[in-house]
Amino acid sequence: MAKASNSEKKVEALLTPILEEKNFELVDIEFVKEGPNWYLRIYIDKEGGITIDDCEYVSRALDVKLEENDPIEQAYILEVSSPGLDRPLKKESDFEKYAGEIVDIKLYKAFEGSKEYQGALKGLLDNVVTIVDENEKEISFDRKDIASIRLAVIF
Repeated sequence: MAKASNSEKKVEALLTPILEEKNFELVDIEFVKEGPNWYLRIYIDKEGGITIDDCEYVSRALDVKLEENDPIEQAYILEVSSPGLDRPLKKESDFEKYAGEIVDIKLYKAFEGSKEYQGALKGLLDNVVTIVDENEKEISFDRKDIASIRLAVIF
């Protein structure tokens, strides 16, 4: 999992008081280039779920702070949204909160012949993520080898 860029850290410092005021949780910040455009994506959540009005509130409040402080040199598009049902697990607290839930793991390189795994999240200990697969087999991955870990969407 990638470390936060300098731009993301600056934005997080501006964003934190806005989120704390409303009791919102910061799930993730991404500053990425896609095609010719740069995107600043903010993913937020709260107990009971985030609404469009919540996203609009954070977007407007953050936009004011970004204009005042100008922490990012290049032009970008600001997007504020919910993390969705397939929420990424990023922070250590996420691994505690969602222990026992089914997760999808994608690896940078294949492990035992596969780059994708699914199982019940056992937890995170010493930067090692452990899941229990459908055959009740425990599988552990170094966090640095994980490209993404998300809550599984099962219908």
